[in-house]
Amino acid sequence: MTVHNIRVGESKRGDASDGTLAESVGGRLSRVDGPAKITGAARYAVEQQLEGLAHAVLVESTIASGKVRAIDAATAEASPGVLRVLTPDTIISLRTASDWFGTPPPDKPYCPLARDITFCGQHVAAVVAETFEQAVAAAALVKVSYDETPSIVDLDDGKAGDGIPIDAMTKEWGDAPAAFAAAPVRICAAYNTPREYQAPMEPHGLIARWEGEHLTVWEPSQWLDGMARTYAEWFAVPFGNVRLVSPYIGGGFGSKALALSHGAVAARAAKMLGRPVKLVMTRPQTFTGYGGRAATRQTVTIGTDREGVIQSIVHRGVNETSVDGMWVEPLGSVTSIMYATPNFSSKQNVVRVNSVVPGAMRAPGENPSAFGIESAIDELAYEIGIDPLEIRLKNYAEQDPHTRKAWSTRQLREAFAAGAERFGWARRSPKPRSMRDGNQLIGWGVAAGTYPVRRAYGEAVVRILADGSVEVESSSIDMGQGTYTILAQTAAETVGVRADDVVVKLGDSRFARAGVAGGSRLAGVMTGAVSKAATSALDQLVGLAISDPRSPFHALQANTLVVANGRIGSPRGDGPDVSIAELLKSVGRDRIEATGDTMPANSTAEDRYKNYTTIAMALPHTEGDYSRYSWCAHFIEVRVDEDFGTVRVSRVVSALDSGRLYNPKLAESQWKGGIIMGIGQALLEEGIMDRRHGRIVNNNLADYLVPTNADIPDIEVISVGIPDPHSSALGGKGVGELGIVGVAPAIANAVFHATGKRVRDLPITLEKLI
Repeated sequence: MTVHNIRVGESKRGDASDGTLAESVGGRLSRVDGPAKITGAARYAVEQQLEGLAHAVLVESTIASGKVRAIDAATAEASPGVLRVLTPDTIISLRTASDWFGTPPPDKPYCPLARDITFCGQHVAAVVAETFEQAVAAAALVKVSYDETPSIVDLDDGKAGDGIPIDAMTKEWGDAPAAFAAAPVRICAAYNTPREYQAPMEPHGLIARWEGEHLTVWEPSQWLDGMARTYAEWFAVPFGNVRLVSPYIGGGFGSKALALSHGAVAARAAKMLGRPVKLVMTRPQTFTGYGGRAATRQTVTIGTDREGVIQSIVHRGVNETSVDGMWVEPLGSVTSIMYATPNFSSKQNVVRVNSVVPGAMRAPGENPSAFGIESAIDELAYEIGIDPLEIRLKNYAEQDPHTRKAWSTRQLREAFAAGAERFGWARRSPKPRSMRDGNQLIGWGVAAGTYPVRRAYGEAVVRILADGSVEVESSSIDMGQGTYTILAQTAAETVGVRADDVVVKLGDSRFARAGVAGGSRLAGVMTGAVSKAATSALDQLVGLAISDPRSPFHALQANTLVVANGRIGSPRGDGPDVSIAELLKSVGRDRIEATGDTMPANSTAEDRYKNYTTIAMALPHTEGDYSRYSWCAHFIEVRVDEDFGTVRVSRVVSALDSGRLYNPKLAESQWKGGIIMGIGQALLEEGIMDRRHGRIVNNNLADYLVPTNADIPDIEVISVGIPDPHSSALGGKGVGELGIVGVAPAIANAVFHATGKRVRDLPITLEKLI
């Protein structure tokens, strides 16, 4: 089997603009996995070539609600190459697994193929054949009959009702309704976002292989250890018997963090057949195989005095969830902290509809929450007659309004200043429809965003090898955010070697443990773990050099030594100067190995297992004396064709506070990726349902519109962050989720400035403007 090692190449070295070496933490080292990807050398999970590989294809329900009456698989079973047709009656049931919090599961069997249909596109059968083409042809011959019942298609369905209150989402202080009623200036508006889908370039899929009671799964995964736990529980085998391998990931955006029913089907098929099975979803299947962002509805009311100082915010939200699952999109998350107010009330319901359970999509909660509050604060500025930037500064929250704790760092005021200056905000004409270029109406909009600093514990192994190179090993993953690169930089800086002498091994659950790559927490967690492991390895190296009688430094009587550029010397330069390789050879060692584990010292084995396989031990971002968040401010220009109503984003300047940047080049790329997704959310993306049958109409990349190069202008991003020691070991805060938060309202606000029309329902399409 191929082992995926990433070594930094000579061509990737250079200097940062501030003088920091590119190979040090804070340097602008290019992604070390880049050459493998652009040359085709990178082998993704489902590209493994295994002997005896069979292929599985799913059959999905064509109704949204009801029961499977019968499945006629006779013709399919008789088709060429077919090995097995799996149905709810023929697949061997599994055990129910605990959820991602580790909640003990109910004592009942789990069948990944459904008899009771709760959404259109649910897996009801699977065909396994010798070739993919044979499986596809046979799957088309499977006949399923149903007893159909009425469905609830979406939040607008008359049968949906008001939903279920989620008490945990309630946040209140003061008397917000009374303060709103008494406020001299009041605004109240509803803001809606549709279903959105992650649509990663790489579809979901896997290869499963059993060897006795040991299961290996090659699957794109944002959380190897968490998914391995689920597979182990499904099949009632020890956790150590399951190995997840995910060397590269072609996009996830939250959709690849959990083991899902298609994985259970493939692994069970492999067990039943005694040979490896490959199952890759079609593009339409990815729209129902995992839930995207839930549709949301929010009502935001704000009351202020006549100068625009906020007196009250009342927020009511609702999101859709599935009939047989629960997903809460925390819609008050930004509303409750962005602005200072003495009176606040936020409540939320969920409504059950016939869809797959929604799930995490880049900045879940914060993204739609910001659309509501940042659109409303813009409306308030126009109502009062002051600049939209001024009203944000006037109501700046000097501490967390909810917890009453100090911010760990909050460079939002600096973000507003830097973004406004670079964008030229002072030249903005305040009146809507007052800026134009020929038949193009020009609008400028601003909005703020935030994302909490999610923290946890990590583990890494660092080895100093006989040839002087350094090896880093962790079950954490790289889905394009740069884990390979920043861990190489961390180890290189700490040990004192060049970055191109560091080999990083990721994406294998047999390596040192790591938690989920989600919530923008992996970089902060894993740089801390690698730094600790590398420090320990360096201490061992220096200790050997000083104490071992065979060492050339033994007679020096030094208390410490200097390790730099792969060489060891005396701090005063009055002794030997040898390479790491020469030292290890002299003392008869072929390696030094250290584990960096950031778990508390008194942690039990069960604590460690929970930390890496569930999110139950994640540290609250408001733990202790501080409230920890990343922050951003987006300044966006749009051009709206006055005749046709088409909207183009023509300029973006965003200033962001993510603390210390481990690699500014990679951070800037992540910010820009989030901003691009925000442009898609604002202008293009919308899951469209056939209301007769509850089917997704645009379940493909031709009809589900995402931004292309033609839709995106030059994007300028500015870092205003300072190191935040309260958020991570090396001072960084979350990067990946932050950039998308606030983009959609900034665009909506710019569209209003351009046209005088306030669009409160995303996406902003031409029929809403004409």
